[in-house]
Amino acid sequence: MNSLHRTRLSSVLMVLLSGLLVSACSGPSGSEGHADERQEEGHEEAEKGPHGGRLLKDADVAVELAIYETGVPPEYHAWVTHQGRPVPAQNADLAVELTRLDGEKNAFSFAPADDFLRGSGVVHEPHSFDVRVVVRIDGQVHEWSYESYEGRVTIAAESAATAGVKTEVAGPRLIRDVVPLYGRIAPNPDATRTVSARFAGTVQNVRASVGDTVKAGATLASVESSDSLQVYVVTAPIAGVVTERRINAGEQAGNEPLFVISDLRQLWVELSVFPRDVSRLRTGQGVRINAVDGQQQGVAEVVKVSPAGLSVTQALKVWARLKEPAGWTTGQYVNAEVLVGGAEVPLAIRRTALQPFRDFTVAFENIADTYEVRMLELGRSDGEYVEVLEGLKPGVRYVAENSYLIKADIEKSGASHDH
Repeated sequence: MNSLHRTRLSSVLMVLLSGLLVSACSGPSGSEGHADERQEEGHEEAEKGPHGGRLLKDADVAVELAIYETGVPPEYHAWVTHQGRPVPAQNADLAVELTRLDGEKNAFSFAPADDFLRGSGVVHEPHSFDVRVVVRIDGQVHEWSYESYEGRVTIAAESAATAGVKTEVAGPRLIRDVVPLYGRIAPNPDATRTVSARFAGTVQNVRASVGDTVKAGATLASVESSDSLQVYVVTAPIAGVVTERRINAGEQAGNEPLFVISDLRQLWVELSVFPRDVSRLRTGQGVRINAVDGQQQGVAEVVKVSPAGLSVTQALKVWARLKEPAGWTTGQYVNAEVLVGGAEVPLAIRRTALQPFRDFTVAFENIADTYEVRMLELGRSDGEYVEVLEGLKPGVRYVAENSYLIKADIEKSGASHDH
């Protein structure tokens, strides 16, 4: 973890220690299911019934409510007693209403099933909501309300901003197809010159070495012509860096190049591509570049694609121009992704938003100063954005950067759910 991330994490932890509201819910699994909540830190644990569910009491009437999910999607099971004796399922009119963080309400009616009441529909993740329970027995109404939160934390906006938590709005996005490639940084061949002697002769002295920056017209070496015995200078045809030197004083200069000079302000990426992928590549396509050590990223544009060869196993070449060459060096190995098309999807978020949580891949929705986990079903991805098929609504605000800080706060507060 780098120093910036440590600072950000420390900021969030300081906020928590200063008394930020942290709400969490979960419960232990029982033989029939698990309680549908965990008490907030500092509160007494809710009373449990014999089936592991939360026990609600009003005078001589009690309702045990549990979420059952062994081999089935999560559903409510309930047991009703009067004066300690089970009430026949057909004699209890039970209803449960859930109100979620964004105001969505889920209503459940109950029907007899063996010795318990089964709730209608699925209790969708996250199991984080305000709960209202109403039961009617012999014309008498009994009602309970309580909080049942999981994967939820409240952080002041100023503290979240200090920690580097950034949010975006989820919405439609072009998800691009990519062709993964590998290669290295290379000088632009159009900005590279080889320098040779004009006349064969003996090199008298050399004034430039590899790595030297030279101006156009600068003297690189002096050569005595074998024919005229006159000494002439070899000069740089362009401004740039000496990337190769192939001669020393006293040696004979002939037709072979003496120096190679490249303008390193213009860098390309030389990438290997298999023939099966060549037909998908075009000049002008965008390229994402990553140094193999993961420490540097950049973007480029395809400027040339080698024609497909006859061999199906021969690696061909594609060249892309770096848009910001500063910081890159020739010969540096890179991984690349060429963006070759794609499709508009109705809902997508940044991949940096994703975190593992329990057995799910999740993002965190942000409403006011509260953050809550959202379990996701994902589709296509282009490495930067990922399609969301289920679990998040269009137009909601989600944590796009430093989402791991929200996850850390939730886990530290115990705001996870036992399943």
